[in-house]
Amino acid sequence: MAADLRFNLSWRMTRENSRHFILVLLCCLISVCYSQQMPGYLFDGDAGDLHMGSASATKILIKGGTVVNAHHKMVADVYIEDGIIVYVGPDIKANDDVKVIDASGKYVMPGGIDPHTHLDMGFMGTQTIDDFFSGQAAALAGGTTMHIDFVIPVDGSLSAGFESYLKKAEKSVMDYGFHMAITKWDEDVSKDMEIMVKEKGINSFKFFLAYKGALMVSDELLLQGLKKCKSLGALAMVHAENGDAVAEGQKRMIDLGITGPEGHALSRPPVLEGEATARAIRLASFVNTPLYVVHVMSIDAMEEIAKARNSGKRVIGEPVVSGLVLNDSWLWDPDFTTAAKYVMSPPIRTAGHDKALQAALSAGILQLVGTDHCTFNSTQKARGSDDFQKIPNGVNGIEERMHLVWETMVESGQISVTDYVRITSAECARIFNIYPRKGAILAGSDADIIILNPNSSFTITADSHHSRSDTNVYEGRNGKGKVEVTISRGKVVWENGKLMVEPGYGRYVKMPPFSYLFEGLDRADAAYLSSLRAPVQRLVSST
Repeated sequence: MAADLRFNLSWRMTRENSRHFILVLLCCLISVCYSQQMPGYLFDGDAGDLHMGSASATKILIKGGTVVNAHHKMVADVYIEDGIIVYVGPDIKANDDVKVIDASGKYVMPGGIDPHTHLDMGFMGTQTIDDFFSGQAAALAGGTTMHIDFVIPVDGSLSAGFESYLKKAEKSVMDYGFHMAITKWDEDVSKDMEIMVKEKGINSFKFFLAYKGALMVSDELLLQGLKKCKSLGALAMVHAENGDAVAEGQKRMIDLGITGPEGHALSRPPVLEGEATARAIRLASFVNTPLYVVHVMSIDAMEEIAKARNSGKRVIGEPVVSGLVLNDSWLWDPDFTTAAKYVMSPPIRTAGHDKALQAALSAGILQLVGTDHCTFNSTQKARGSDDFQKIPNGVNGIEERMHLVWETMVESGQISVTDYVRITSAECARIFNIYPRKGAILAGSDADIIILNPNSSFTITADSHHSRSDTNVYEGRNGKGKVEVTISRGKVVWENGKLMVEPGYGRYVKMPPFSYLFEGLDRADAAYLSSLRAPVQRLVSST
């Protein structure tokens, strides 16, 4: 019963939603529904074998852990019923039909939200190896309980692209949302954007400033898109590299006889990422609309974001875990298979960029961490064995992100545990307007929860990961801080090294427009218009 009484996605604190909140809470408390066991699939944590298992009870009590939200932490119990967090507080008692999880000495946190993934995407003549089943299974094993994937239009049609991705996502095992890419501009695209926002639950659109001849858009198209995004209350996103210059850089490398994976990085240096980031920021400022820069990989791009934010511009910077923890040295490995697996765009940069991005994340210059999970196996990567331009761009990360961010940022003392929640879940939920339904452990929130043991260790290897890829760019990395339990909408899906998932259990989450980033824009526009002191009334000369 309680599952049918959900919060409005926008979570606007109106009188109606206040009454709704009370009704949900009361219904959860008086519910006498019996726990149900759902059929599912269980992965062995060591070998990745698939066999039948069962999901957990719908009533769960997490006892004695340190509950961490983006704004505070406290030792408390968490009671869950029918997929919803019902109560957070001390010394909650459990009935016999409640599954009790002891979290003493551990952190109880919102499940991660990955804002940047590409599952089952056709790209560079092939298809990403992870689909909405394997990619999401990997995510759950790593403590991520929701992701936002990028819909690529079909022949330029947004509606066709949306329907195509809904079909791909039928095998989903966890909640997901969509961004939408814009690859051309005409009246049909403009009308489709309205449909996506007003009917389909998409509140963000991505513009590629790279991939000339494929996905890249012109400045003229970008301006049209920025204006439309602003009118719809949708967030404009950019892949910021100068595509024309990248094409020139690729030609230069080929002319020099540099055809291996190192040529990829050499052809698109940080200055091209910085230039495109600055250009996109200035055009968004000209339109006066917020901007989200995806996969910030370089000091050059980060500094442009820092300058913009310091001057009051509404710019969000998203580093990805590969840029935070890796450097480009592997691209020069003499083994092609090893080197090629690190090819992504923008490229992984030279040592020093990673530390600078970590510092920017710690300082709040960058706001949240994604993965750009876009996996290809070694056979697919070998398509470019004689020409780096043919190597499919992309690396893994959806399973590894939560562990690597903890090890790199929390264990090192660069951020607090509350900051960890902010950059891995809460800020993403706020930006895409689904907070606190997602990204929080509060009464009424979805029960997407992880239990992390700060004293337990993890090791990353392709032999035990849940991606279908036969390689892993974080191979052999280890550290402290391990996700021991993952709960997705009130069901335990990862526990004791076992992954229990159900194809079709995943749910599409609509994301409403006009997030907090749009607050006050109308007043800024009014101030701009009043400052123009124009048009000036002039006398027409009679001579």
